[in-house]
Amino acid sequence: MQRKTRFLVGGVLLVGAVGYLMYAAVSETSVYYLTMDEFQAKKEALVGEGVRIAGRVRPGTVEWDPKTLVLRFSLANIRTGGDGLMVHYTGVLPDMFGEGRDVIVEGKYAGDGVFRAHTILTSCPSKYEAEDKATGARASG
Repeated sequence: MQRKTRFLVGGVLLVGAVGYLMYAAVSETSVYYLTMDEFQAKKEALVGEGVRIAGRVRPGTVEWDPKTLVLRFSLANIRTGGDGLMVHYTGVLPDMFGEGRDVIVEGKYAGDGVFRAHTILTSCPSKYEAEDKATGARASG
């Protein structure tokens, strides 16, 4: 009987530990996915929360320092341009990053008007743009 009890207690502890690790991993990596309009409407409530924001890099706002790997730029609404959000990121510059590109930034908003990103995701716009049949050039949206 004692051997069965130890086995049962060990099994319960193992299942509890695995359950806790799964819960901790999911709660730590779960973030809100918002457009710029949604973020601007809720930004005060999202201070300190993990957030992903979809937007477009505003032309003329990109500041990249390759020595320190610090990137600063303004993120605007994809469709309207709208109000911008300053983004600060430290790390390797994504290959497809550039002015006018659609990006998703992931990080935290500290409430000071600056979004501190730890991840920047870019997409290749040529896959999603219609080709002009007359010229063979890609039409920009």
